[in-house]
Amino acid sequence: MADTSQLTSGVAERYASSLFELALEQGAVESVTKDLDQFQAMLDESDDLKRFVSSPVFSADDQLKAIVAISEKAGISSFFANFLKVVARNRRLFALPGMIRAFRIIAANQRGEITAEVTSAHALDAAQETELKAALKGVTGKDVAIAVTVDPSILGGLIVKVGSRQIDTSLRTKLSTLKLALKEVG
Repeated sequence: MADTSQLTSGVAERYASSLFELALEQGAVESVTKDLDQFQAMLDESDDLKRFVSSPVFSADDQLKAIVAISEKAGISSFFANFLKVVARNRRLFALPGMIRAFRIIAANQRGEITAEVTSAHALDAAQETELKAALKGVTGKDVAIAVTVDPSILGGLIVKVGSRQIDTSLRTKLSTLKLALKEVG
């Protein structure tokens, strides 16, 4: 199977950049950020929506109709709903998670923040997010915006990416390390 991560990344960055520029012109960056967070939460909660977004099986018309219905039902602003329609019409829904990440990074850079991508086994509450932001600010010396992705497969702990650095304290990684160590001993 071909590696499409570079293609997806490029597509996601271009769309996110365009969305950010338009949102900045319209003074809608906060509104779009809120809609992005809401849509990301919907993706995190629904395996069906994840499959729909990433599947090439659905026609552009089917994707467009579904995105319109989802946007209306979720109360997504017309600005972001129109963006979703363009993405669906152009058959780029597969890159939507990357677009959301890229938009957050662009918006954080605009505010003078750095972005940390955090993967957690479960959703973080407000107190945990605040504590994590404070710890990352202590390490980086800058305000930190965090983008949390929920991945139950890491079992516990966190994976934090800030720039080119990654800190992996996930239980899955610790168990893999222990498994390798036990193989070497036995």
